[in-house]
Amino acid sequence: MTPPTTAEQTLALYDRALELYRDNPRATAWLHRQLARFSEPLRLAVAGAAGVGRSTLVNALAGDEVAPLEVGGRQVPVSYRGGTEPRALAHGAGPLPAERAGRRLRVDTTGLPAEQVERIEVDWPSRSLRDLVVLDTPPLPADVTPRAAQGMLTDADAVVYLVRRPADADLAPLRALHTHTLGGGLPVHTLVALARADELGAGRVDALISARQIARRRRREPSLSELGQDVLPVAGLLAAAGRTLTEPEHAALVALARVDRPTLEAQLLSADRFTRAESPLPLDAGARAHLLGRFGLFGLRLATTLVRRGAATQPALAAELVQRSGLGELREAISLHFIEREDVLKARAALLGLDVVLRGEPVPGAELLAVELEAVLAGAHELRELRLLSALRTGRSTLPETLREEAVRLAGGDGADPVARLGEDWPAQAQEALWRWRSLAENPVLDAAARQDAAVLARTCEGLFAQ
Repeated sequence: MTPPTTAEQTLALYDRALELYRDNPRATAWLHRQLARFSEPLRLAVAGAAGVGRSTLVNALAGDEVAPLEVGGRQVPVSYRGGTEPRALAHGAGPLPAERAGRRLRVDTTGLPAEQVERIEVDWPSRSLRDLVVLDTPPLPADVTPRAAQGMLTDADAVVYLVRRPADADLAPLRALHTHTLGGGLPVHTLVALARADELGAGRVDALISARQIARRRRREPSLSELGQDVLPVAGLLAAAGRTLTEPEHAALVALARVDRPTLEAQLLSADRFTRAESPLPLDAGARAHLLGRFGLFGLRLATTLVRRGAATQPALAAELVQRSGLGELREAISLHFIEREDVLKARAALLGLDVVLRGEPVPGAELLAVELEAVLAGAHELRELRLLSALRTGRSTLPETLREEAVRLAGGDGADPVARLGEDWPAQAQEALWRWRSLAENPVLDAAARQDAAVLARTCEGLFAQ
């Protein structure tokens, strides 16, 4: 008999919790809100400090200019999901007027009392949001407490955390986010993104190459490997501009590319020089200011270079900009680490949401349920498997090189179903693999970390053999 999955165990705990809190409307409303995640696409939060480019990356992921949304000058949590037409709902204030203007979302928040708005939900017609709900979160301050950090991201199943540079100060809020009494040390729901990756390469045209090299080095360091599944560079402004590039913007970039290179490069040395009223460039000051806001100096240098190299049409230039921004690699990582494992990530988030109720609303029976909750999370093999898969892919696992390829496949790197893990004859292969990895888990030649990794894979084989 196949043992129940973490998601199935979580749903069983929620059935008991709803019965336990049936006379508490506030608690049951919270529990139903957490349960709703199982019938929705994965909820991905884009988080980070102020000014790091959270809303810009949200726009890149959505493929349109939908963020940010502010109420009374204050940013509130906003979730963007796929829909047939623009719609906005402010929890605490009701529906908001929403419309589409080209590729831009317009929501009227005039006169809306900011203190009443808990969060805003937006429906937006976008193919990119069919399998993903993207959350634009308020900035996380450097001195944020663990409780506040976790509270701001309660609705998220997974997180892309943006940092300008992978320094200790930039990572402090992320460490606070992972400081939790439940599931600590298993941040399988997080990816770290080096935002504004062009800045890591001093704004050169090849800046993203330098940023990728930095990311590869840093993903092996314990200071980062313990905080997320992977480290990836992304130039959010470039990605968003590429995904929403208009014909007039393309025409303006072509006009700039026709300017002789020494003149254009001199004008792109600084923002002030590029936007000053008197300029030898064939665009008025307003057009140049618009381009600077949309692309930044790095994006303008890259776009004009790409036009000179042959990306002359609007679709060709847009595709090149997106490809060079790192957005494609980030989307692949989101799919690989999060969307393909959404059931267990949703279960993990729901367990943490249930813990909030059990701790905040103590009633007879809550303590016993809390003990069972911890047991479910501690025994969640799927989470350990995800952690191992990340370690294998980023080179942090100490398993011998000869075992890596099989380990990745067995851990679900090519897909989570039995055929992807063991091949078409997987029923026959499961027992053999189980014996092999059990033996490796007890092999004194391997170090302790490698034996632990082998034990995780042996447990995977047990589950497959049980099927």
